[in-house]
Amino acid sequence: MTTVYFVRHAQPDLSVHDDLTRPLTKKGLQDRERVVNYFRDKGIDQAFSSPFKRAIDTIQPVLNEKQLTPTIIADFRERKIGNEWISDFHEYCKKQWENFDYKLENGESLKETQNRNIAALKQVLKECQGQTIIISGHGTAIGSVINYYDSNFKYKDFALIQPKTPFIAKLSFDGEKYLGYEVITF
Repeated sequence: MTTVYFVRHAQPDLSVHDDLTRPLTKKGLQDRERVVNYFRDKGIDQAFSSPFKRAIDTIQPVLNEKQLTPTIIADFRERKIGNEWISDFHEYCKKQWENFDYKLENGESLKETQNRNIAALKQVLKECQGQTIIISGHGTAIGSVINYYDSNFKYKDFALIQPKTPFIAKLSFDGEKYLGYEVITF
């Protein structure tokens, strides 16, 4: 069995509008300790991350403790919204979850985000069979992965996890066969 822990980044500093370099807030930096405590007694074979600073910084203390270096996979990044800053982010998210093809100019749809993340995940599953891994990423990207395997996961489910930073979802696989997921409460 392969176990994949998807870790959503801790609280980001939304005053920084650049997705790639957006850091964690002071609270986000403190909340990483909850992630460390959760993984302390778990064996982790490998770690992967989105290239975004907030994703890497969220799992870095765990990796330091486990003496692991993350493999950065660009396709685990969050979806590109477009070239503009969205003031009503919840309404935008709802539109995307209601229509997986909806996107703004120069942005990505949830279908595109899902396809990109699933392709990356399938490659990781092929290379890491029987291992326990961490993939650090982003709420919408992780939600789209869960939706791919469980079509009952819709906007209402995403809305429950969306405010949670950090967030962990544990997905289990037998080879590439999906066995289920569980939301980790910590």
